[in-house]
Amino acid sequence: MTEDFYQEGLAKAKLGDYLGAIAAFTQALQCNPYFADIYYQRGLAYFDTGELHQASFDYSQAIDRDRDHFSAYYSRALVRVALKNLPGALEDIECALRLKDNSAPAHQLRGTIRRKMGDGSSAVLSFKRAGELYLAQNDSESCRRCLAQIEQLKPKTPSPTPPTSPTPPTSHASQKEYYLQLLERAEKGDDRQAIQDLDWLLQVDSLDARAYCCRGILKGRKGDHHGAIADFNQALRLNPQDDIAYRNRGKIRSQLGDNGGAIADFDRALQIDSHNALLFSARGDAYQANNNYQDAILDYSRSLELNPENAEVYLSRAKVYEYLEDKEKAIADYQQAADRFCEKEDWTSYQLALNGLKKFQWFLPRSVVSEGSDIPQISTPYVQSNASHRQLLTLVGGHWSLAERLIGQAKYDYPGKSEIWYLEKVICDIERDRGT
Repeated sequence: MTEDFYQEGLAKAKLGDYLGAIAAFTQALQCNPYFADIYYQRGLAYFDTGELHQASFDYSQAIDRDRDHFSAYYSRALVRVALKNLPGALEDIECALRLKDNSAPAHQLRGTIRRKMGDGSSAVLSFKRAGELYLAQNDSESCRRCLAQIEQLKPKTPSPTPPTSPTPPTSHASQKEYYLQLLERAEKGDDRQAIQDLDWLLQVDSLDARAYCCRGILKGRKGDHHGAIADFNQALRLNPQDDIAYRNRGKIRSQLGDNGGAIADFDRALQIDSHNALLFSARGDAYQANNNYQDAILDYSRSLELNPENAEVYLSRAKVYEYLEDKEKAIADYQQAADRFCEKEDWTSYQLALNGLKKFQWFLPRSVVSEGSDIPQISTPYVQSNASHRQLLTLVGGHWSLAERLIGQAKYDYPGKSEIWYLEKVICDIERDRGT
């Protein structure tokens, strides 16, 4: 019975009898109220009669019954555009594209929504993607429409100076999100496509400072240092208050050996954002490279005040203390770095911190560490009384609390063994995991 009414509704809708189709679909739902596609088809009929709110309701009912209903998300997005609910429309089209990323109409609709929201940069990228998909489908007419929409978004009379009017908040937020997504894609290895997208974007809007900055970051990662600096320079001409461009240009200059220029860039960035832990640590690296150890320590310490969980900064400051032969502070920082790398399961960096601690392995049992350090004071007779204890202490970089946790886990896994058995078991496991 349900199928009969459903087929009757489809037939009437095809003939343009939308009211008759709605009646047939309604009867089908009385027989089976859980059939998602009946709600979807009735929503289409309501849409064609101009009943937008009722259409939206039926699309929602279809989605409630089938969370993977691409067409319902797409159709509800269309209705929400007509009802001027742009945030809701954008949310729907994003859901649709997660289900079917190769849908050219969906990308085109997202471009339309982004354009209406004032986000021309993201709109261009969506229209570009839609055009590529239409072209792959040999739909040249639809592809040309996408290119025309892109052309409409190009600035008609570009000014030689950047616009002074503030960017609308919605556009600024969405652009920032888009550029972060580009950088994330590059992190996953898709840096070439990300740079191509930015090239395309800058053809459309040559005054987009954030696009220059983003492309500079990507070029820097690829080793194109001069190209990166050129993009950062252009970004700063367009937006002299771009602390991100100063910070990344400073990092490139430091890599090229221009530590004085790098420090100048970090100084400018800190004038804009004086509470940025990354800026202090970056300037600390430049000071360290310039053998200015005292200023490096001051910057690393300020960075850690702002972000005390940054293991890399502890590692950097430990190296400076090591250069200054301040063993106790070097040990304390290497230990802090090791603890945090261990918690993050970053084993490569963890090993670097342990290697730093190993340089002081004979110093550790005899020293009195500085107040506030979490380096445990280990009884010299206890450590030296047994070769296994000394070996395990070396393997964990002097961090006896870590050794105790490993021994405790071994006792839990293998109860009833001797102390020396647990020591040798932990030593064997560590050496096996490290391939030694």
